[in-house]
Amino acid sequence: MVSVRPVKLHINGEEHALTLEPRVTLLDALREHLHLTGTKKGCDQGQCGACTVHVDGERVLACLTLAVQAEGCAITTIEGLTAPDGTPHPVQQAFMEEDAFQCGYCTPGQIMSAVACIREGHAGSDDEIREFMAGNLCRCGAYPNIVSAVRKAAEAAS
Repeated sequence: MVSVRPVKLHINGEEHALTLEPRVTLLDALREHLHLTGTKKGCDQGQCGACTVHVDGERVLACLTLAVQAEGCAITTIEGLTAPDGTPHPVQQAFMEEDAFQCGYCTPGQIMSAVACIREGHAGSDDEIREFMAGNLCRCGAYPNIVSAVRKAAEAAS
């Protein structure tokens, strides 16, 4: 018999009440239960960063975080970065302007990490950006454009 429990998740400014097994990851809760498919399932082992989201303003790997661990926290996904009127977040805009994606699969995780990179003050140089973004892998090799986009968004924010 599988045990379930009620879980309330505060995602992108909205409260969601779910009934989940305690072992359901935040990634699966987002994608499978709430249909917020912007957060991608890459390696499902915390190696690629495709599932990066923010929990209480800190970037986390949703595939390694249980949904119950995020209860009571403010969760932001890639969908939550876009303004209600559809205006992209400045980092999303910079990714588009710098063509910082090829297949686009890793892009949501890259953008979530880039937002944290800038907010936490780690975008002072290209080397610093590369170091901070090292946990996000791009199989297409769009790294130069990603660094360029992060730098552009950081310069615009300062």
